[in-house]
Amino acid sequence: MSDTYVGAIDQGTTGTRFMVFDHDGTVVANAYEKHEQIYPEPGWVEHDAMEIWENTKDVVIKALGKAGVEASQLDAIGITNQRETTIVWDAETGKPVHNAIVWQDRRTTDRVEELQEEDKVEWIREKTGLEADAYFSATKVEWLLSEGDPVKMQRARPQDLQERAQDGELMMGTIDAWLTYNLTGNNITDVSNASRTMLYNINDMEWDDELLEEFGVPESMLPEVRPSSDEDYYGYTDPDGFLEAEVPVAGALGDQQAALFGQTCFDAGDAKNTYGTGSFFLMNTGNEAVSSEHGLLTTVGFQRSGEPVQYALEGSIFITGAAIEWLEDVELIDDPTETAELARSIDSTDGVYMVPAFTGLGAPHWDGRARGTIVGMTRGTRREHIVRATLESIAYQTRDVAEAMQDDSGVELTSLKVDGGAVKNNFLVQLQSDIIQTDIARPQVDETTALGAAYAAGLAVGYWETLDELRDNWQVDREFSPEMDPNKADKLHDRWEDAVDRSLDWAREE
Repeated sequence: MSDTYVGAIDQGTTGTRFMVFDHDGTVVANAYEKHEQIYPEPGWVEHDAMEIWENTKDVVIKALGKAGVEASQLDAIGITNQRETTIVWDAETGKPVHNAIVWQDRRTTDRVEELQEEDKVEWIREKTGLEADAYFSATKVEWLLSEGDPVKMQRARPQDLQERAQDGELMMGTIDAWLTYNLTGNNITDVSNASRTMLYNINDMEWDDELLEEFGVPESMLPEVRPSSDEDYYGYTDPDGFLEAEVPVAGALGDQQAALFGQTCFDAGDAKNTYGTGSFFLMNTGNEAVSSEHGLLTTVGFQRSGEPVQYALEGSIFITGAAIEWLEDVELIDDPTETAELARSIDSTDGVYMVPAFTGLGAPHWDGRARGTIVGMTRGTRREHIVRATLESIAYQTRDVAEAMQDDSGVELTSLKVDGGAVKNNFLVQLQSDIIQTDIARPQVDETTALGAAYAAGLAVGYWETLDELRDNWQVDREFSPEMDPNKADKLHDRWEDAVDRSLDWAREE
């Protein structure tokens, strides 16, 4: 078995990666390609779904080629993906009728406020575990079917899309379903991604008829929902297709649930935080869907074939790594690796706080009209202060969520597993340990999102037999412990809360 592997497609917000893992969970092949970020209007974010599919094929071929691995050596492929991002495509041609509407997109904020005014927030939360927010897929697909102008839509026929959806001519899915469809011809999603649509009842574990009616989504266009690790497989790649091999597609997980799985957080109370474009703090709550009273989401963590669903509490932070990208955009830094050196060059921000609410605030505030704010600047403020304040904002937002997580779960956070691109920054991880006053463990394999998807698919086909094998693969790269006085951490965080207050409810139309 030493010459076989499991592949993982990791389709993220800014790009697509393909990684191949061996039995030890070691990366043997890796390729990555960015895709275009499309901003048609302020607060709108789109991706070209066809570009994503073409990039997916490219990175799979490139990674296999670089490693000298044949597609026939893949025992399975798993998929992990940016969640909530929504695509509607033609069932006959397989072509999207519009760009994908990205999870960050805020165009349906008015619709969400209608739901709030109609007192439907709690109704939605009880069914889905989610806040009523433009973040999720329901209002995105509703907008596509009812508000989008077909004449302006890429590749769309100039006729009513709602009518076409009712007639069974359209399919809808999140990115995992889109990739599975293109790989296998089947429109299938997993329970973790379904739970992020705001159309799926996480108690009954099925599409919810009342929510489908509320948002005008015909059930016929929705994907079939399967376990995250599926021994029945989602399908096979086409032996006459780009891979020239018949490989089982056997698992999928939304990116944050995939990181939970890749970090081997298989038991109730296990927690991880992934630092990517945004940051996502998840705690496994076992077979119980724990309701949040502090602005967190109750979501499906994962499900293996024939086993009960594992639930999770989640704190979704919309902008963390993207705030560092913004520093590049405005030319305060040339490269993200500069941030640690610049931040270390000063002792503090001198009272400067940066709230990166570029697309509103997620957990625990849930304010779609909050906007990015820098407060506390003086004539002596330099770029070093703004860079350090940006890094600190990541740590403060994580503390907001950690405190809510502890209050909801009743479990004291004693250690936290971290992953994602930003955790390569030792300054940031140490700062995070100081601000939340807990130990932090960084694994050797930090691409745990892709690893989780590989584990899900590999378990389904028997490449790995037990969860204990996966636990044995997990190795610590470095551990961080708090070095800051707890009272100082509390004072800094208190002032952060004042800065957050300044950012709230800003984006109002004149």
